[in-house]
Amino acid sequence: MKLAVIGGASSYTPELIEGLYDRLDRIPVTEVWMMDPNTERLNITVGLARRMGKKHGNPFEIHQTDDMREAVKGAAFVLTQIRVGGIQARIGDEKLGKKHGIIGQETTGVGGFACALRTIPKILEIAHAMEELAPDGMMINFTNPAGIVAESVLRHSTIKSVGLCNVPVGMIMHVTKFMDCKPEEIELDYVGLNHLSWVRSFKVAGKDVTKECIAKFAEMAPEEWPDDDIRNGMLLAFDQLGMFMNYYLQHFYCTDAVIADYASRDTTRGEDIIAVEETLFAKYAQEDLAEKPEELSKRGGAHYSTAAFHLIDAIHNDTQNSQIVCCRNNGAIPGFDDDAAVEIPSIISKDGAAGIPQEAPAPIIRGLMQQMKAYETLTIKAAVERDKKVAFEAMLTHPLMPGALGCQALLDDLLEVNKPYLDW
Repeated sequence: MKLAVIGGASSYTPELIEGLYDRLDRIPVTEVWMMDPNTERLNITVGLARRMGKKHGNPFEIHQTDDMREAVKGAAFVLTQIRVGGIQARIGDEKLGKKHGIIGQETTGVGGFACALRTIPKILEIAHAMEELAPDGMMINFTNPAGIVAESVLRHSTIKSVGLCNVPVGMIMHVTKFMDCKPEEIELDYVGLNHLSWVRSFKVAGKDVTKECIAKFAEMAPEEWPDDDIRNGMLLAFDQLGMFMNYYLQHFYCTDAVIADYASRDTTRGEDIIAVEETLFAKYAQEDLAEKPEELSKRGGAHYSTAAFHLIDAIHNDTQNSQIVCCRNNGAIPGFDDDAAVEIPSIISKDGAAGIPQEAPAPIIRGLMQQMKAYETLTIKAAVERDKKVAFEAMLTHPLMPGALGCQALLDDLLEVNKPYLDW
């Protein structure tokens, strides 16, 4: 079985490779192709992967290439974890947010929008290569903004694909500790879009433990949200809604406090990551290192490999189990287009993910979901058609963007900053 990793020079790759070595009894990979245009970084991640392989008895071959088509040819699974423009483009997005007094986070607000415009054409290039060279392969997408990217493939490609995020599995792993139980005993009534989701109830072995879990998550709030105003706002939302919610909803429920928090920082998150990655890649390059270093935990993305290989295991072995992924709605959430990408519990089989029918979202959920889904669908259309008018419409639809005049000024700025990546 051939596995391709597009974006193999990512700092996350060692976690991915280490996870694969732990699951070869379920996922019989014979060759891994790591592809990235950043040859310098790719040499380092491939070197570490090969040292890890030697430690494990070299159970599969590791190849490296800067040719995407060579990497995907004949692959059973293609994992995409790309960042068009690299970390510098992310920093540019974050600074656009600061300049215009709005949120510029990687997947939310203008940051997610700019990232999507850069990324969608590249993801579709990979998807179309798979149509030709790996028509039976499955794309597993981790690339942000994951929900928009997943929907672009669903709408504009014939390949099988599933979008994946580490947030749902992270929630599940916390519940295993809270309730001293196994992951397979946990059932989340989880509904939403990627980075815009709510957990309406938690069950363990069939027993409702929602109040207990929300209380435990609330105890973690000072670590999750050090800023008093953000933390107090999110705790109030937990209490009033009686639901747990995705960390990213802070941007919508505590907007002013989040903008103030971002504005108070001397550096953006992207600039902080540069320092973390310099340390990581210095570690990765050490010839005596043959395992994932502890420093990787500072990069974020906990449970990345767990999510990836739990999904690949289920697809390869046709297990028909339930996992929370980004998939085609296909009627699962009432009131949303069939081709919309939604993040919900799904049955995983050899054919991919089929969303499990959900209870219709209450207005407090549905209103924001509908507005953000309209924005996402317009963003995809703008990226595919390279259409400034549709891009403006997408921005005007997003609740965290400025008004019409502000959106026009922001779009002009965004296109200027992104000239190297957007041929509009």
